[in-house]
Amino acid sequence: MANCIIVDDEPLSRDVLRKYIAEVKDLKLLAECHNASEATHQLNLNRIDIIFLDINMPGLSGISFARTLKSSPLIVFTTAYPEYAVEGFELDATDYLVKPYSFERFLKAVNRALERLSENNIHAADEGKILVKADKKLYALQFSEILFMEGQGDYIRIRTDHKNLVVHDTIKNFLATLPEQEFMRIHKSYVVNLKRIEYIEGNQVRIGEHMLPVSPVHREELLTRYSP
Repeated sequence: MANCIIVDDEPLSRDVLRKYIAEVKDLKLLAECHNASEATHQLNLNRIDIIFLDINMPGLSGISFARTLKSSPLIVFTTAYPEYAVEGFELDATDYLVKPYSFERFLKAVNRALERLSENNIHAADEGKILVKADKKLYALQFSEILFMEGQGDYIRIRTDHKNLVVHDTIKNFLATLPEQEFMRIHKSYVVNLKRIEYIEGNQVRIGEHMLPVSPVHREELLTRYSP
């Protein structure tokens, strides 16, 4: 599932986007922002995959705001003025929606964005790492250094050899970005790096200094997949 935000000063435009996003199961709307300042706050706070960004906003325009982004999420520009399209695509925008647009046209833009996200994730996986945002910083974590993840509602705590990071995401979403052969869910609240398990004892596993619970429903699969 991709995290997204809306950045638009017009209430009616936000209403349309909110309704469209709710129809797409692969999108999770984290916030509706009225201006670039609110969007910047969300980008510092959360991992944002897609921004639906209006171009014509008071103060800093969508185009100007996009130019300020150092590590940019995918951008889908929205505007009532088609003449901005060329400038938008020069910023490597994923798509450009001219208001008013249909749900079908919106869905085409979303599918294009999801495809690009998938390609980016595959590229990162090939390099043996994943990018996560925590503490207003972007971290490149090697899969091998991740010990386990603990789900805490809409947040997860990632334990590595040297870091303890809190990320705004669900454990289900985060697990989907990890290589299946290396990571496994052992409990509703825990995902572990199979290569970092020291031993299994009853309904617990030892990883580093931590003993983690194993749910009965996951124990048989764990015993099958774990190879010391």
